[in-house]
Amino acid sequence: MFPEPPVVDFYPEVERCTICGEELNVQKTRKKKVVTIEIGSFQAKETLLICPHDGEVYASQELRGLSPARCTFGFNILVYVGKAVFMRNRNVKEIVMELWEKNVSISEREIGYLGRKFIVYLALAHRESRKRLNEAMKRRGGYILHIDGTCEGDSPVLFTGMDELTGMVLESIKIPSEHVDSLTPFLTEIRERYGIPIGLVHDMGRGILAAVASVFPGVADFICHFHFLRDIGKDLMEKDYQDIRKGLKKHRVRALLRQKMKAAGKVSDGDTKKLGLVMDGRVPCDSLAGWVSAEACRALIHWLLDYPAQMEGYGFPFDRPHLALYHRVKTTFDLLKDVALSGKTRGVKTFHGLYRFLAAVVKDEELKGAALSMEEKAEVFDALRQALCIALPEGGDGLNDEGSEPGIKTIEKKVKEFRKWVVEEKGLTRNKSYEKMVRQIDKYWDKLFADPIPVETIEGPKLIQPQRTNNILERFFRGIKRGNRQREGTSSLTKTLRTILAETPLVKNLDNEEYVKIILDGCETLEERFARIESELAQKALQKSMKNAGKISPEMKKLIRRPDFTRKLSGLLANLAI
Repeated sequence: MFPEPPVVDFYPEVERCTICGEELNVQKTRKKKVVTIEIGSFQAKETLLICPHDGEVYASQELRGLSPARCTFGFNILVYVGKAVFMRNRNVKEIVMELWEKNVSISEREIGYLGRKFIVYLALAHRESRKRLNEAMKRRGGYILHIDGTCEGDSPVLFTGMDELTGMVLESIKIPSEHVDSLTPFLTEIRERYGIPIGLVHDMGRGILAAVASVFPGVADFICHFHFLRDIGKDLMEKDYQDIRKGLKKHRVRALLRQKMKAAGKVSDGDTKKLGLVMDGRVPCDSLAGWVSAEACRALIHWLLDYPAQMEGYGFPFDRPHLALYHRVKTTFDLLKDVALSGKTRGVKTFHGLYRFLAAVVKDEELKGAALSMEEKAEVFDALRQALCIALPEGGDGLNDEGSEPGIKTIEKKVKEFRKWVVEEKGLTRNKSYEKMVRQIDKYWDKLFADPIPVETIEGPKLIQPQRTNNILERFFRGIKRGNRQREGTSSLTKTLRTILAETPLVKNLDNEEYVKIILDGCETLEERFARIESELAQKALQKSMKNAGKISPEMKKLIRRPDFTRKLSGLLANLAI
């Protein structure tokens, strides 16, 4: 913005000591480079004053409001980078270019550093606001704690606690696994900071169940209906499903279908439309000869490979893509049987190769047995889906499905009827798979169908029914993955979860107007709020986060990369052994 960085003078806002009233003397002046979005780069010349009586030193609060102590980039750049990374999901190069257009020159490495710094300042503002957050939740009658974690590969687990009623992330932590020993201290901290929740919602993990029972005895405890149903479905159908997958893989069904599609060559949209007219009887066709047979065969292969279109987006066991592909193979085989065995030669050769290939798949007895077994179990499982009124095939919401709300008592009645149907009418519990399913239903019954919770709010007494699913957190974790894919160009979270700060989930709260108002505490902007946080406190928290980031320290890297490292270490170990 300026040909040469200007020099701007900054003075303390007081001339007398606020403690004893003595007139202040000049201690020294100092300069530092400051970069802000409005001005760009400039030299800040700051005069420090000191009290001759008690030695109290006074600095310019105006300068502190622009940038943290011993930092070059201002708070507005810090907030800009933080929001760009975590809310707009921009990658480093994009942010560098955006700031360049605003006359701010910054390196890619500095972007990463400021991103971490943004999370540190947000976490400190959150910590300082816990009392006001508590007051907001009490006005609603308390809080319902949803807890869940996400991990990928060998990454640590990012475990988060969120209040259902306000939609606010309360606390988060990175732990090696969802073991009770890791979760108990985390839940204990939540209890100490926010009090005892009026209810909890979570999945069926052993570590979570044990930790909740230990930290929150007697609190209304709910199992997520979606997780419950998914776990039952996996236990019921997993073996058959894997057998179907292996059988299809053995016959190389998808690979060979793609080969046949490639060999068939491309076709024009005009021919496809013409085939549709023939199928509708609007264009006469005496026999499946010429282009009609070729195009019909090509359309069948397309249909076979389009089996994912049947899926509803819930994932296994709600969606069963391998079984859907097997069903399409059978259907196509039956369609081609009469044509392939008719004895005619004109226009039929096109179908023979596809028919012979499909025949080998359909006549595989092991594959057929697995499919029949799974179809029977899928019928029972889908009946349970209907009883629980969640993740229904016609739902259309995929993983965001929270279930219809006919009332918890109505759902409980439907599940009782389902249980009676399985045990008494169908007599299925003679099969161990169904017996285990019924045992699971009985075991978690009280956690599935608890009564609404009576609470006192500022508007008077009220009944609150916790959500039946943990989707509030599931959606959040999917958002993290989606944002990571946008920034990094990969869907893998392994690297991100290793390096991400534990407090990063707090960024979600910035979409919540009530939360933002609470943490601003009278300030107009995040920049102004961050300026109120002690720079030394933020610096210590940042240094601590860097140590825990899983990276090798510069000194350690220097030591282990010495050419004589192993020889010197061998000598050290030899001395220790004496």
